[in-house]
Amino acid sequence: MTNYSKLPAILVLEDGTVFHGKAAGKIGTTTGEICFNTGTTGYQEIFTDPSYYAQIMVTTNAHIGNYGIDGDDEESNKIQIAGLVCKNYNINYSRKMADQSIQNYFEEGNLVGISDIDTRSLVRHIRNKGAMNAIISSENLDVDSLKAALAEVPSMDGLELSSKVSTEEPYFYGEDGAPTRIAVLDLGIKKNILRNFDSRQVYAKVFPAKTTFEEMEAWNPDGYFISNGPGDPAAMDYAIDTVRAILAADKPMFGICLGHQILALANDIRTSKMHNGHRGINHPVKNIIANKCEITSQNHGFGVVAEDIEKSDKVEITHVNLNDNSIEGIRVKGKKAFSVQYHPESSPGPHDSRYLFDDFIAMIKG
Repeated sequence: MTNYSKLPAILVLEDGTVFHGKAAGKIGTTTGEICFNTGTTGYQEIFTDPSYYAQIMVTTNAHIGNYGIDGDDEESNKIQIAGLVCKNYNINYSRKMADQSIQNYFEEGNLVGISDIDTRSLVRHIRNKGAMNAIISSENLDVDSLKAALAEVPSMDGLELSSKVSTEEPYFYGEDGAPTRIAVLDLGIKKNILRNFDSRQVYAKVFPAKTTFEEMEAWNPDGYFISNGPGDPAAMDYAIDTVRAILAADKPMFGICLGHQILALANDIRTSKMHNGHRGINHPVKNIIANKCEITSQNHGFGVVAEDIEKSDKVEITHVNLNDNSIEGIRVKGKKAFSVQYHPESSPGPHDSRYLFDDFIAMIKG
């Protein structure tokens, strides 16, 4: 492990704002859309969540790295974020289960970061100005050249990214012979979603993002799951077509996050880029069907257009966000198909919403 804590680093935002700090992780340069997560724990799960692919993560919790790295906390097979911005970068750690420091982890994963930033000021700036691209460098401190490099980075609007993080080959998860079989369309799935299915006696076959309905149906599953993932859902015609085919065949279906947006698009409901999105583990959501509240884990920068749902005769709203009234859940009228914008697998986060996995299995068996 190399200690770079005294080396300078620089963060430049798309609007020209500059922050100076110290190097964290690998020495280098990285770019991506900057966003912030308000969670107080679960940094390793955040780093490895494929939904964060191509994004620079700002952590609002003051200490990152203080409980080290544990291989069991991975949500995918590698670090997915494009870069890290934090206040206090703790190379020394304390946790019996941890097997390495965050610095070792980032060096092995080629992750460039910056620490000793006033993250409160940065988050307020992003919150007010909205989502934008950014560049971090610990090898080049020339602001003008960094601005020039940043100008070449494409906007998240219109980017198709799921095919970059999806599995390349189908694979199985769970116990063969389990009473329920679910075909999973992997748009950037988290491991804890599959663990939740396995714990409910579900045998899953996970398919690459661009798999057709016909290819999945050949396995003869009892239902279909459309996963979370990165990028602009409107750029994913292949997934929208697959979900439309599942609906046409009248098969049970459940979608999470990006899967929620794809289900909406398959029913002619538009999606749009949010000013900042929702990223954290304390978002209040109301289940308007059950008239109950739940605290949820969220990670998304796009949302479904409420006006389209209100005019739709195909879809009805099941969940709403109590902070901004955005749409958090829908179900398709006359079909066994529903979705939520948040993450009921809660890794990290509260377990209030795990009933949705039970609802899906009950719907299949019903």
